[in-house]
Amino acid sequence: MGPSKLREKFKRFRILIVGRANAGKTTILQRVCKTRENPEIYNSAGEKIDPAVLMASRERGAHDIENEMVFRSNPGFVFHDSRGFEAGGQPEFDKVKAFIASRSKERSLSDRIHIIWYCIPMDEDGRSFTEAEVKFFSQCDTGSIPVIVLFTKFDALYDDEFAELIRKGVSRKDAEALVPQHAKEAFANGPQLKLLYNRKGNQRPPRCHICLPDMDKDDADCRPLIKCTAETLDDDTLKQIFVSTQQIALEICMRYAVTE
Repeated sequence: MGPSKLREKFKRFRILIVGRANAGKTTILQRVCKTRENPEIYNSAGEKIDPAVLMASRERGAHDIENEMVFRSNPGFVFHDSRGFEAGGQPEFDKVKAFIASRSKERSLSDRIHIIWYCIPMDEDGRSFTEAEVKFFSQCDTGSIPVIVLFTKFDALYDDEFAELIRKGVSRKDAEALVPQHAKEAFANGPQLKLLYNRKGNQRPPRCHICLPDMDKDDADCRPLIKCTAETLDDDTLKQIFVSTQQIALEICMRYAVTE
């Protein structure tokens, strides 16, 4: 089935985004959908929710994971946010587990969760894993839904690497050019990935991970996330839906049009 017929039959690609407050989740979704605007929010009945009503609910600490976030720039993507899960409390965790279990069994492909993006920020306050992350990867059965960990705000690691390069006598100009690669190499051998993939008790490690620096900048490039997601999807139908829905990596559309 060609991309146009797939889009006609399965109109939306659905993503659950999980992570702490201030992990840069909304910024990443804006980049994926090529916009600076905030998403429109719809309830499970498809009714648009007034922003004022939504804000009042959030101030009371209420949040419904069933709500759908849609950006007008690309309505083919539907996002669900696990806001509140970072608190690590059992009720919040149970809601996320129940939502994943329910959505994985939906009869309609369009109503299922197709992939989970789990955001872990790398800024100064967030480099260690929280109870929420430990609990998710040790206890949450995501079934056949692939999970990708997004290490957000990865550029927060650059300062330490820059200082280390300067200490070794590297010029400032050369250090600035070398920092991104040095940060990736140091991170690859650091504690986070060992905890993520090898920690005893991690029954459900992610399928893969990706490091995302500078997502707050105007020229931010989230094509690596699009490529990683496409490669992670095992189901050919879902892969084609995702590739045809995204609008920022035309080379990926061309690649899968040729190879699939």
